[in-house]
Amino acid sequence: MNETQLTVSEAKDMFVYVSRQMVQTKDLLTQADKAIGDGDHGIGMARGFEAVQQNLEAHSYETIGDLLKSIGATLMTSIGGAAGAIFGTFFRGSAQNLSDARLFDSASLSVMLRDGLEAVRERGKAKPGDKTMVDALEPASAKASASLHEALKCVAEASKEGMEKTKEMVATLGKAKTLGQRSLGHPDPGSMSTYLILKFMLKFVGSGEDPFG
Repeated sequence: MNETQLTVSEAKDMFVYVSRQMVQTKDLLTQADKAIGDGDHGIGMARGFEAVQQNLEAHSYETIGDLLKSIGATLMTSIGGAAGAIFGTFFRGSAQNLSDARLFDSASLSVMLRDGLEAVRERGKAKPGDKTMVDALEPASAKASASLHEALKCVAEASKEGMEKTKEMVATLGKAKTLGQRSLGHPDPGSMSTYLILKFMLKFVGSGEDPFG
């Protein structure tokens, strides 16, 4: 597999891999959400990505945009609640300008993150510092450059740093808002999921390497 670009079929395989890994993070995300929410984030994400895996394995796609749009639609209908709407919006939004793309490279990654971020911000009205997935997604979007492998490494690292910073933030949106100062010290589960998705994309492209542990 070429570390600088993926065919549509290889990109599909990457997201099948990501989906399998996300299902395995159910307990991790559940514990993170119990600290500042109602504890259902891990269950919802696992349910959503299990559905994505099944859907992707049953279909083929002509373009990267078609692939991302399918992932978004599946997440939106299978996760439910706010997480389903936001992660579904991210993937559907990320597909808008990739409808003709037949390779997934660093340029495609940049478009995916930029447009996905814009769609999420438009839908949820979240901004950096609100303790949401935007805190992991925005710094990741700013780092997409170089080869696909190097770009994903920078993107995942920036996303992790953004996720870690949410521990120092007081939630201003969603269910965690009601906790006020008690949300301090805990990462936002949505930002954690965002980081994990990007981390698993990196692991696939890097043939299984995990620079972040």
